Amino acid sequence: MSLRTYMTHSVQQPRILAIDDTPANLQVLAAALTLDFNLQIATSGPVGLAAAAKAPPDLILLDVMMPGMDGFEVCRRLKADPVLQAIPVIFITATTDRNAEEMGLALGAVDYISKPIKVEIAKLRIRNLLEREALRRQLERIAHYDVLTKLPNRALLSDRMNQAMLQAQRRNDKLAVVFLDLDGFKTVNDTHGHEAGDFLLVTLAERMQEALRDSDTLARFGGDEFVTVLPDLATITSCTPVLTRLLQAAAQPVQYGQLTLQVSASLGVSFYPQAQEMDADQLLRQADQAMYQAKQSGKNRFHIFDAKQDRSVRDQNENMQGIARALTQGEFVLHYQPKVNMRTGVVRGAEALIRWIHPARGLLPPAHFLPMIEDHPLAVDLGQWVIQTALAQIDRWQQAGLDLPVSVNIGARHLKQSDFVSRLRDSLAAYPQLKPGYLEFELLENSAMGDLDHVSSVIEACRELGVSFALDDFGIGYSTMTCLKKLPVAQLKIDQSFVRDMRHSPNDLAIVSSMVGLARTFRIEVIAEGVETLEEGIALLDLGCELAQGYAIARPMPAADLPGWVKNWKPAAAWHRQRALDPGSGPG
Repeated sequence: MSLRTYMTHSVQQPRILAIDDTPANLQVLAAALTLDFNLQIATSGPVGLAAAAKAPPDLILLDVMMPGMDGFEVCRRLKADPVLQAIPVIFITATTDRNAEEMGLALGAVDYISKPIKVEIAKLRIRNLLEREALRRQLERIAHYDVLTKLPNRALLSDRMNQAMLQAQRRNDKLAVVFLDLDGFKTVNDTHGHEAGDFLLVTLAERMQEALRDSDTLARFGGDEFVTVLPDLATITSCTPVLTRLLQAAAQPVQYGQLTLQVSASLGVSFYPQAQEMDADQLLRQADQAMYQAKQSGKNRFHIFDAKQDRSVRDQNENMQGIARALTQGEFVLHYQPKVNMRTGVVRGAEALIRWIHPARGLLPPAHFLPMIEDHPLAVDLGQWVIQTALAQIDRWQQAGLDLPVSVNIGARHLKQSDFVSRLRDSLAAYPQLKPGYLEFELLENSAMGDLDHVSSVIEACRELGVSFALDDFGIGYSTMTCLKKLPVAQLKIDQSFVRDMRHSPNDLAIVSSMVGLARTFRIEVIAEGVETLEEGIALLDLGCELAQGYAIARPMPAADLPGWVKNWKPAAAWHRQRALDPGSGPG
């Protein structure tokens, strides 16, 4: 049994491993493919598996009928290997047995090529498959790595944390989660501009990566925040040298042209396991709290989370009591922010946004109380109140002659209640005259990730009731591509952070353009939130995104004010003059 390699002139060309025990077939393959691909040939299943393990190829061509280990067994072993399982496999066979083809596809093969091989057709199919695979890998990388620093993003961080926690349990050792925030970064960004800030982030990310051990993970959490996972710790103090190196790496000056940029870092540290059961999100929150303690203590230092002195538990209980009392006493109201087509001026609907009329602190936005109840049963009670209140308002508007869809934000805990759909059905039944399709739900991308199959089934059930879903804050979640593929949503909402920064950051502009393109590819509607300036609207229209909401259009307003606003609303002249993008063209 042998292994041979046919090299082409360009090492950048895709690498193909062909596994076939028949010399004549291999000669045909070599003659047909070596001009376009780097081809490696193995003449048996075991030799092919060893070659793939040593240098994983971009594609495997696999003969079905081979002595000893046939192609089906080779494919089975490939798909059982975590390193090799994603490599696409094409079976090559002379058999016309339909069952054999179905078996190969069930094992994970992506295509079949029949013998005798039709060279040009085979080359075309291989090339098309490799192009699709390259696009898949590119999108996968976008979904798991930060565009600017190339570090793992939140999605990959979540996976690494969960793996490290399982490993700590198996090995009976400890791991540390380090939340790192750069001190003084905003001043650099505001004083010297985003390009200088981006350069500083990239340089410090590289230095901090070099300060870590091979087994550690450094991820960009967002903005100037990073998270480090330090596994394999014998004791709590074992991480001190690494923490010291991180502080030193972050504090080193960075030369940017004629400028010398310098910041420091505040680190918060939490450990796993603890006396109480902990999940990854709780560890992050602890590390985040500890990081703020480091800042308050003077910055450029690390602080270890102390659960025994954690005042937040008592604060949380007090906050829960206050929110429950507010719900009982009718202190919550809904304000509505219009959604419009910037080019045509059509008002497409409104988003219902909860506000708390606090007896002592005045009108509070949701950021002041919703995060407190995210994992509490109160989130369900308040969510039900929002749905009921929005339905009643839609009904009043329709009776007054205003047909306006209203979207409601749905939290993860609320959506995952076993009686969510039945309660929604009962709520809709209370308004039989209500036109279908006028209640919509907005779901945070991260909220869907716990159980995608369950969330998908709930969305389907709601669609049957005439209630559609939008994926909110799109682009900042843990697994964007997975959500798009598995969840039958009708609309994507581009997160305001990308909209806000796209006019100054080529990376954010590219991300927004990609999101509009993805929405077009998946044939779903796209809307941008947080549009605050005329120029942001023009930029979005140039990219093919016509739907928007934000302060440049209207601030959230009481229900009584919305009909008058709708009557008088006119789009900005610069928006109205924008040419509609050809649906067949790409964004930009």
